[in-house]
Amino acid sequence: MKIYFAGPLFTAAERDFNAAVVEHLRLYGHGVFLPQESEQKMLVTARDIFFNDVRGIDWADVVVANMDQPDPDSGTCWECGYAYGKQKPILLYRTDIREEKAPFGPYNLMLHQAANAVINLQWKSVDQIAEAIDAALRTLYEGTQSSPSNKVKSP
Repeated sequence: MKIYFAGPLFTAAERDFNAAVVEHLRLYGHGVFLPQESEQKMLVTARDIFFNDVRGIDWADVVVANMDQPDPDSGTCWECGYAYGKQKPILLYRTDIREEKAPFGPYNLMLHQAANAVINLQWKSVDQIAEAIDAALRTLYEGTQSSPSNKVKSP
């Protein structure tokens, strides 16, 4: 499956985490567009970054988006909205142990209600996170063959 891997990439820790999860997803056989890889290779303008990321979402079969932080990254949220508008499946995952309670969800309801899959992965290792994302993608792919509104919830 071709994945657009969305999430914050502004600190060394965020970039290292993204790279580690993506490395595992590639070992599972997925093609992955990780924005930080192309942005780190060249000096680019904000406009170049924007259009490069839009092309990445257009290329992808699915958007996998990190919903960590008390308020998820605004760029990641935009990428999810763009993918939703393009009718692409969206898988949201969260490793952050901070969360809101029902009825409005673990974070912004516009995000988790637009998603085809939402998985909560608090206290998991990078290996476990990648494994859970891969399993959810496989379930999501099977479900989207008959119904694009199929929802996969936390394992």
